[in-house]
Amino acid sequence: MTEFNPLLLENQLCFPLYAVSKEVVRSYGPLLKELGLTYTQYIAMMVLWEEEKVTIKHLGERLYLDSGTLTPLVKKLEEKGYVERRRMPQDERAVEVRITKTGKKLHEKAVSVPYAMASCIKLEPDEALVLRKLLDKVLDHLRTGNGENG
Repeated sequence: MTEFNPLLLENQLCFPLYAVSKEVVRSYGPLLKELGLTYTQYIAMMVLWEEEKVTIKHLGERLYLDSGTLTPLVKKLEEKGYVERRRMPQDERAVEVRITKTGKKLHEKAVSVPYAMASCIKLEPDEALVLRKLLDKVLDHLRTGNGENG
């Protein structure tokens, strides 16, 4: 029996997570190009299609992105006419992002994207659900620090 080597690439959980993430985002490229969106813009729009208006802070929490990344992203979406930004009257530091009619219309074109991606990934629905739950668990532990020492 060979001794476990923690530094072998094949023994790393992080590597397949990294590689899959990179390949999934790459696979989205041609689909999102038709919509004129980057992957990060697409996931921001997904939140806005769901909630219609959010603060930058809330959007960052949902997407695990900081304001330094979100501000230029939202500015680009505003330039495309998909969203509007405005300062909150009760707190000038807070910025609200609101979906526009044009942004809502983009939803109709984007609805095919998840189906196209599902056909690329080729998991059974129950496998996809298990994977999603496991990834959510890992993300939760990493984000909350519950992964420390076990």
